[in-house]
Amino acid sequence: MKNIEKHRNIGISAHIDSGKTTLTERILFHTKRIHAIHEVRGKDGVGATMDSMELERERGITIQSAATYATWGDITINIIDTPGHVDFTIEVERSLRVLDGAVLVLCGVAGVQSQSITVDRQMRRYNVPRIAFVNKCDRSGANPLRVAEQLREKLNLLPCVMQIPIGLEDQIKGVVDLIEMKGYVFGGQNGQEITVIEIPEDLKAQAAEYRAKMIETIADFNDSVMELALEGKDVPEDLIKATIRKATIDLKITPIFMGSAYKHVGVQRLLDGVTAYLPNPTEVKNIALNIEKNEEPTELEDKDDKPLVCYAFKLTDDRYGQLTYVRIYQGMLKKGLAITNMTTGKKVNVGRLVRMHADDMQDITEAGAGDIVALFGIDCATGTTFTDGTLRMNMTSMHVPNPVIELVVEAKNRDDLANLSKALNRFTKEDPTFQVYIDKESGQTVIKGMGELHLEVYVERMKREYKVEVQTGAPQVAYRETITRPAAYDYTHKKQTGGAGQYAKMMGEMRPMPVEGDMEKVYNFMSSVVGGRIPKEYIPSCDKGFQSCMEAGSLIGFPVVGIEMEVKDGQYHPVDSSDMAFQICARMAFREAYQKAGPQVLEPIMKVEVQTPTEFQGSVVGNLSQRRGTIQGTTEQQNYTTIVAEVPLSEMFGYATDLRSMTQGKAEFTMEFAKYSAVPRSIQEELVKKYGDKAKATGR
Repeated sequence: MKNIEKHRNIGISAHIDSGKTTLTERILFHTKRIHAIHEVRGKDGVGATMDSMELERERGITIQSAATYATWGDITINIIDTPGHVDFTIEVERSLRVLDGAVLVLCGVAGVQSQSITVDRQMRRYNVPRIAFVNKCDRSGANPLRVAEQLREKLNLLPCVMQIPIGLEDQIKGVVDLIEMKGYVFGGQNGQEITVIEIPEDLKAQAAEYRAKMIETIADFNDSVMELALEGKDVPEDLIKATIRKATIDLKITPIFMGSAYKHVGVQRLLDGVTAYLPNPTEVKNIALNIEKNEEPTELEDKDDKPLVCYAFKLTDDRYGQLTYVRIYQGMLKKGLAITNMTTGKKVNVGRLVRMHADDMQDITEAGAGDIVALFGIDCATGTTFTDGTLRMNMTSMHVPNPVIELVVEAKNRDDLANLSKALNRFTKEDPTFQVYIDKESGQTVIKGMGELHLEVYVERMKREYKVEVQTGAPQVAYRETITRPAAYDYTHKKQTGGAGQYAKMMGEMRPMPVEGDMEKVYNFMSSVVGGRIPKEYIPSCDKGFQSCMEAGSLIGFPVVGIEMEVKDGQYHPVDSSDMAFQICARMAFREAYQKAGPQVLEPIMKVEVQTPTEFQGSVVGNLSQRRGTIQGTTEQQNYTTIVAEVPLSEMFGYATDLRSMTQGKAEFTMEFAKYSAVPRSIQEELVKKYGDKAKATGR
């Protein structure tokens, strides 16, 4: 039986371009998982192992998280390399949801950047212990010790510096280990020749200073360390390591390692740190909700002999069918086992079980608690819990951020519609932040996502993987029309064509009604006709005629809202009056009154909430005002300001990109519908010019 304590499940997360994929490539090389190194933007055209998608290799960015595994000493490490770009944040979110620990990679020059802050927020959300690796120490201007301080200032983490560099920029050769007080120099072509040396003379004072700081940092978490430190005695290595391990797993400190993945400096020592300080699956609390006990939180045990509970955190469509990545929390998953989908209650058989290495697979017959593996041919959604049927448990779901940007897509050729539909179905299933809906007014297919790059990548994938040429454009804003004052009508409909004619007469008033919410049902019909002037059976015909006019107004052809129609009087003909005659009369009466009632265009107003570092508050507020926004309020907390504003939807296109460039990518925003409001007169005139033809075409 395998020893679960010899397992580590880790993610590698960071801001874009901090060197995550390069670091993963070096880890795979030094753990002998691969025998040749390929760079992210290498000239050999192969690309990094973990960037297996053609688009990733072309652009030199990670788009999808990729899973692999490696062995370091006697420890098996499951690794997930995640994207750094904020547009693919769901990939980081779903990876951290199932991992026990993480390596936060920081650039030795740029330090803590915007996406580092977002990743840190995600790690906190799932209580993931992390160690930090200050990468790119070979770059000009690198200052890893300043970056360590930024963890305290910008992320409110307690840094515990474990190493100091030997040399910097192009002189970097190795690191000084502050626990062992020895130097490690990485030589040879790929940093495989490690020489242990005495600390260089010029670094002795600095090493002593940072070791004292390390002891001071961890003394708060262990009384024995504190006593020895106060007495001025040397603290044993084992005690230091045990204290750091416990404080890291308890989310109290963040050990910091240094080096350069590209130059092969410090990678092996980082692997030592992963195995020494990050938790094994038994040291992490995993909570499931017991469906039979009213969703009571229940702690799972990472043991192979317990009933199976596993969680599907990622789906991809492969050439062989749907590939479902699962994390096993307890029990064993075996080939041929019948497992139960907790969402649908259906049983499915495990046909093929594989261990992933980027896009390569290794078939296995079983996997146990703590493992991350993939299943073939299982139909489910992201976030599904599977059990062996003896337990009714659901894992808590992952956080899915709301999409912030929309695009209209349509196939250039009608023959491609089936493929477009297939592509959209697949992508929405794989990625919860990619959403599709059909606008019921315009009939347009609208895709929503986390940013322009996010949608651009999916449009490109439609072209490559499904051979669909698509056109994209900004979605149509759902305007409305209403009236501003009461207007009377008096209309007679007469038509004589030989034989039975048509006759109906109606008098009454059209009045504005207060408009609230999304206004789907703001229409009211009243009849105050007395003495049978209009027979009872024709009153509903009047209502029907008025309602048909509400579908498109005569100003810009959009739906009409906020109108009360009253029929006060009328006349009928015993032979020529009919249901149709009164419907036509009502339509003509509506048009006549509508022109006199001061028609007006309404536009959707969105409630926009922006979270930005306080230093950018002025720019963000100014930009919202330029977009005809009204600021509702601002609150400040921990160097972050939350701005709430109401902004017309028509002014919000392209906002995600503008906000990122204005705030160095550090701000986030959410947007939801608030109300409808009248557009300014000048904009109404522009809209009438733009959509007037649409109104005429509807015959209103």
